[in-house]
Amino acid sequence: MKVLITGTSGFIGRALAEDMSVEHEVVCLSRQPTEVAGVTSLRGNFSWTEDLQQLDRWNFDALVHLAAVTGAGTEADLMRVNVMGSYGLLRYMADRGCKKFTLASSIAAVGMQSVHFRPLELPMSDEHPCLDRDGYGFSKYMMEETTRYLARQNDNLDIINIRLSSVWPEDRVPEPRQPGPVGQWGMGAISCMYLSDTVRCFRLAAESAHKSGVRILNAVAPQAAVACSVPELMRVWYGVDADAIDMSHYERVGHERNAVYDVSRIAAELGFVAGRSVLPE
Repeated sequence: MKVLITGTSGFIGRALAEDMSVEHEVVCLSRQPTEVAGVTSLRGNFSWTEDLQQLDRWNFDALVHLAAVTGAGTEADLMRVNVMGSYGLLRYMADRGCKKFTLASSIAAVGMQSVHFRPLELPMSDEHPCLDRDGYGFSKYMMEETTRYLARQNDNLDIINIRLSSVWPEDRVPEPRQPGPVGQWGMGAISCMYLSDTVRCFRLAAESAHKSGVRILNAVAPQAAVACSVPELMRVWYGVDADAIDMSHYERVGHERNAVYDVSRIAAELGFVAGRSVLPE
């Protein structure tokens, strides 16, 4: 395949470009040079039309879109880049015949970065609604909605939005969360995955057989990075509000520390299950 990967100056993008370049022709677009042997590295901003024109010489088979403004960005930048910038990139690629799209959405699309967030269900389904009030999650949710809009215009597009967890480098171990006050990004702190699994997840999505339509898939390790059971932590975090959440999933023996995001669909659709546990040995 000829694959365009955006955001390859980041540690996920760089690792994915290196991995996919073994078997595919990879073109990288990022604001900083991509120092990976065997790829074509272009400097540019995916949200700028003039920078996309650098890509005119290729007919791409697939796009993996990782570049984004993160949760530290302003609301205006989040909407301008993550929503409208992604729209422009997808429109450009679709108009040039690309039909396979894999996008890095986020588990933050549910709105979990706020201390006021309360999940509607546990584990949260792949399409748990957006309850965001801070901007980042909403921008990722609106990016997902943009893909639905484009798919309604072209029913031959295959679009996979990966609601990606927090990603850890291979040489670090998440500290299991002890019961205590809920903080910002609380669900993100206990929903992790290692870089090697993240790379494999995106490669499986990009290489998967064509399936028209839009899919939204949670991608986290099967375990929550917690020192106690998930229900114990939720009752400390949410108090009486936790009583409204059905947590019977975690009452079965061996499931007490399962992920707070449902990962059954990504296993069924892509055959992906994170191989490395985020819990200490």
